Amino acid sequence: MRPTGALHIGHFHGVLSTWLQLQPTHECLFFVADWHAMAGGSGSGGSAAPREEAVYEMVLDWLAAGIDPQRCTLFLQSRLTEHAELFTLLALHTPLAWLERVPGFREKRDQHPGFGLLAYPLLQAADILAYKGQWVPVGEDQQAHLELAREVARRLNHQLGRPLFAEPQALLSSSPRLPGLDGRKMSKSRGNTIAMREAPESTRVKLDHMPTDPQRVRRTDAGEPERCPVWALHQVITAPARQTELAQGCRSAGMGCLDCKAVLAESLLPQQAVWRERAAAFQEQPKQVHWMLEMGSERARSLARRTLVELREALGLR
Repeated sequence: MRPTGALHIGHFHGVLSTWLQLQPTHECLFFVADWHAMAGGSGSGGSAAPREEAVYEMVLDWLAAGIDPQRCTLFLQSRLTEHAELFTLLALHTPLAWLERVPGFREKRDQHPGFGLLAYPLLQAADILAYKGQWVPVGEDQQAHLELAREVARRLNHQLGRPLFAEPQALLSSSPRLPGLDGRKMSKSRGNTIAMREAPESTRVKLDHMPTDPQRVRRTDAGEPERCPVWALHQVITAPARQTELAQGCRSAGMGCLDCKAVLAESLLPQQAVWRERAAAFQEQPKQVHWMLEMGSERARSLARRTLVELREALGLR
């Protein structure tokens, strides 16, 4: 995940919830993609290194969500030069045309005509192949990048005459894309988010100001949940049994929009309270978060080095 600072509830339901499902059953590596934040890919125009505060706040939200560094590996991408070495070796065996046909590059090449944008998916492939990753939790927009990683692995395995790399498969989130306060995709750039650790008063105010079914003008008008941005949040956050009650109340005009929003707050606020409580324990010892990343980076380094030793030997670079 690129370090953009504190996360919002869209990050939790779209990404972190999948991580939490994988954590008990798989060997997981979750990393701060600070090089990717500088490379100009996935909507970024390329920039200086992310601020340390942004990295810290993001990892703090991972821990608040329940990511456990004792059960998975957390690390900082830029701490591992092994990723850069593997990227270089992959670049020597990857046709330029493969990178130029990636949709993200074709769409943004005029706005960000730099090598970082072109190389972004190949660096992502190195991130995955360094650990012989089999499953990669990604969004729909990353499918093309993952397909490139498979093609690179397949080509290199063929050239080496041995199955050195697994062909990574996508693991898509089961949660729908969470809408923001204005009904569009929740995004910091749009200013339509609710932070994971948002204060209760602020969360309530934001929910109260959300638009609802545009065709329900008066309290006595029957509504249709599928037209309402608030309903989309209910479908992810509120218990299914309560959703049925809310849908009936909306369609019969037996429940007002403010009442519906109050139920959403009742579902969301306790979860946010848990996140704030978990984060507070780490905020009292901020160096502990730094230590977790350092320890995780060393653990990841040992795995990546093992892959590079195998690849170097296969390429005759002893």
